[in-house]
Amino acid sequence: MERFVYLDNAATTRTAPEVVEAMLPYFTEKYGNPSSIYEFASGNKDVITSQRETIAEVIGANGNEIYFTAGGSESDNWAIKAAAEAYAGKGKHIITTKIEHHAVLHTCEYLEKQGYEVTYLDVDQDGIVKLDDLKAAIRPSTILISIMFANNEIGSVQPIREIGAIAHENGILFHTDAVQAFGQIPIQVDDCHIDMLSASGHKLNGPKGIGFLYIRKGVKIRSFIHGGAQERKRRAGTENVPGIVGLGTAARRAALSMDERAAKEIKLRDHLIERVLNEIPFSRLNGHREKRLPNNANFSFQFVEGESMLIMLDMKGICASSGSACTSGSLDPSHVLLAIGLPHEIAHGSLRLTLSEETSMEDIDYVVDSLREIVERLRNMSPLYEDFIRKNSNK
Repeated sequence: MERFVYLDNAATTRTAPEVVEAMLPYFTEKYGNPSSIYEFASGNKDVITSQRETIAEVIGANGNEIYFTAGGSESDNWAIKAAAEAYAGKGKHIITTKIEHHAVLHTCEYLEKQGYEVTYLDVDQDGIVKLDDLKAAIRPSTILISIMFANNEIGSVQPIREIGAIAHENGILFHTDAVQAFGQIPIQVDDCHIDMLSASGHKLNGPKGIGFLYIRKGVKIRSFIHGGAQERKRRAGTENVPGIVGLGTAARRAALSMDERAAKEIKLRDHLIERVLNEIPFSRLNGHREKRLPNNANFSFQFVEGESMLIMLDMKGICASSGSACTSGSLDPSHVLLAIGLPHEIAHGSLRLTLSEETSMEDIDYVVDSLREIVERLRNMSPLYEDFIRKNSNK
C-alpha cells in the first residue's frame, strides 16, 4: 500500500482528539447515572443541559428543544412515526422524496402498511425538489413533509427555507433529515421554518451511537421509547453521557471551524471534480454543481462496475464508497441515482468521494491519478466498452 487516503467521510468521520479527550472522564471518573439523586451522579444532569444548549445554539434553537437519541436513524423514525400518530386525527397523508435516506423511506413504507398515504416526490436531474411539485402534492389531509437538508449520496442541498415556508403556509409540520448537513453548512431552524430536525454525531468528528432530534416547542409529538422519565419523558433510557459530551464538543468544534473548513473543502472538491471530468472519458458528476455539500463529489463512469472500482481503490489505500454506507452490501443500483434519471448500467458505475478537513491537495491528486488508471484498466477488460469503441470507430 503506497499511502492511506480516507474519502468516505459521509459514511463516518474520525473522532476528533479533543472530542475523545472531553468524553474520557465520563467513562472513568464522572460515570454516575444522571437520574440518581446523590451529588456524584446528579452533576451529570447539568453537563447534559450544557451540551443541549451548545447544540441548540448551533441551529438557533432553545436547549429544551433538543432531545438526545442513538443517532440519525432513530431521530428520523421518531420524528415521522410519532408525528404521524399524534396528528392522525387531522389526516394521514405524508410527503417525502424518492431520494431520502432509507431511515425515512422505510419508515414511510411502514406507515403505509398502517393505513397512511405517502407521496414520494420526484426530483430533477440534479436531485433537487421542484417546489411546484411539492405544492401540487399537498392535500387537506397532509400532516407532515419530510425532506432531507442535503443528500447523503450526491450531496445536493435542497431549498429548505422555501420548502419550510410552503409547509407552514399550509399548516403542515416540516421535518428535515440533516444528518449530512449539520456541522457542514449553516442551519437556522427558525429561518428555515423547521419543526423537527435529525442529526448524528459521527458525521462531524463526533462519536458513533449518539444523535439528536430537534422538536420545536409546541409540536405535539408522542414518546418514542417508554420506560423512564429521561429526555423530559419523551425518550426513556439512561442517558449516554460520554456520547452527549462528545456530540456537544463536536458540534461546537464544527460550528467554530465551519467557514474555514468549507472554503478548504470546496477548493479541493472542485479540483477533484475538474480533474475527473477532464481526464477520465465518459464520466459525469452526479448532483448539483454548486448547490452541494462542500465535501461531496459523486461520479458515474460508463462501462465500469462500482464494486470493482472500490476494491481496486482499496488496494491503493483509498477508502471510498458507491453510495450510502447503510446499503453498501446491496447489489442494486442506488435509488438516488435512478431517481435523477440514470439508467441502471451507469448507476452501477458510481463512486462517492467525501473529503474532510484533513484531506490535502496531494491526496486528491493521488486519488485522481489512481482512479484514472483503474477506470482505464477496468474498461480494457469490459466487452461492453470494447463493443462501444468498435462501433464508434466505424462511424
